[in-house]
Amino acid sequence: MNKSILILLILAVASVNAWSQKKEGRPKAGKTDEPEYRIEAQGSFSRNTTPLWLNANKYGLSSLESNNGYIRTSVERPLRIDSVKRWGVGCGIDVVVPFNYTSKFVVQQAYAELRWLNGTLTVGSKHHEMQMKDGTLSSGSQTFGINARPVPQVRLSLPEYWEIPHTLGWLHFKGHIAYGKFTDDNWQHDFTRRKKQYTDDVLYHSKAGYLKVGNENAFIPLSIEGGLEMASQFGGVRYRPRKDGTLDVLKNSTGFDAFWHAFVPGGKDADENVYRNDEGNNVGSWLLRINYDTDTWRLGIYTDKYFEDHSGMFQLDYDGYGTGDEWDKKKKRHFFVYEFKDHLLGIDLHSKYDKWLNAVVLEYVYSKYQSGPLYHDHTPSLKDHVSGRDNYYNHHIFPGWQHWGQVMGNPLYRSPIYNNDGIIEVKDNRFVAFHLGVSGKPNDNLTYRVMATYQEGLGTYNSPYTKPRHNVSVLAEATYKFGKMRESWSVRGAFGADMGSLLGHNYGVQFTISKTGLIK
Repeated sequence: MNKSILILLILAVASVNAWSQKKEGRPKAGKTDEPEYRIEAQGSFSRNTTPLWLNANKYGLSSLESNNGYIRTSVERPLRIDSVKRWGVGCGIDVVVPFNYTSKFVVQQAYAELRWLNGTLTVGSKHHEMQMKDGTLSSGSQTFGINARPVPQVRLSLPEYWEIPHTLGWLHFKGHIAYGKFTDDNWQHDFTRRKKQYTDDVLYHSKAGYLKVGNENAFIPLSIEGGLEMASQFGGVRYRPRKDGTLDVLKNSTGFDAFWHAFVPGGKDADENVYRNDEGNNVGSWLLRINYDTDTWRLGIYTDKYFEDHSGMFQLDYDGYGTGDEWDKKKKRHFFVYEFKDHLLGIDLHSKYDKWLNAVVLEYVYSKYQSGPLYHDHTPSLKDHVSGRDNYYNHHIFPGWQHWGQVMGNPLYRSPIYNNDGIIEVKDNRFVAFHLGVSGKPNDNLTYRVMATYQEGLGTYNSPYTKPRHNVSVLAEATYKFGKMRESWSVRGAFGADMGSLLGHNYGVQFTISKTGLIK
């Protein structure tokens, strides 16, 4: 065990014990109307890099270094404290001192929020759960995942389903709209050594809307949820080093039009003239989930259809341009229809009572198609317009759908942090994967989860592998909460492994000690 991490763990445990004895005794059962604190220490020890499921889906609070760890402290006043009031106020701070991370100090969360009735305004960096999937067992959402550090933003939301009036309780809506700014400029500089392309001061926009059809009071166990998630990277300045040592600098728009085109896709990128794509890096997903809910168990079937442009979003694109002098004019009502291949399909089953086996998740992820292998803009000599080779999570101006080197969606798209050539790029975005997750609670103190993933990757259309690469990633994790202080202390141990040519052969363990409680 690395001595530095061992010392951090010992100091953390000692400080947690002393601080908790000074600040409080045992919290009163059921007391939830006071601010909460959490102090945590974690150490990871691996052969080669940290295995996938010891690293992924932790809101970016992880490291690939063979030995790494952190001490973490958070204080939060959740909005639920004011749940019986028309107004609500919440805030939180979550800071980390890591070892062998990409940062020496991390402000993981820092936010304030204000609620009026059902609407909430949040300012700052905060963890937001992924939608329509199990947050602990799923491989992850394809657009708004939990794999990267949160982006500081101003966010207006309906965080919980709101019953639409005059629908007799059958229609419900929730959603959000947000603008923010990425914080990984320094990481990009270090990772690329300013010898490869990077983009500073990138702005962020996201929006989502979800509709639920179902009535819990009608004793009908079936409900359907559908949603649209969209996001955009825009603004900023792209720097591309030339061979002669100079920089090719491209300044993107940050005016009102840029903010509007992030909200309603349109305009053009700063380096485009004849052929125009929507301004910025636009990504999104269609979500659909069918629920069957009984008194003792709940079953769900869901899909997550990712897209990066109109061809992926609507499965068709305009292809009715003229010829000759009219090559750039729309002459016919003709569209190119794309195949419906890329998607995440899942099924989950949850018991409503504590058992040895509480939940099972099965997922299938396919991303090989990407609107096909052909990309051709219409020309005077060839009028056909085919918008394939979507190159998921990558972009020619922006650093792609990632933050601090971790993809912001599903971690089965290999994050740029794995690259050793200084290029910020997802080098494996065409793959097929099968994922299994199970969890249980044998008794009041002990919980566990197990995950296993098989993946076959082809690389990208621009840089395909010479032959398919395969990988198997597994996780076995158990958490024990101490009986006398059941809601206060917990110890978690996990084993993870990667086996194959996609991520390499990695084996590791991870230990976490946590203390939670109420601030009086």
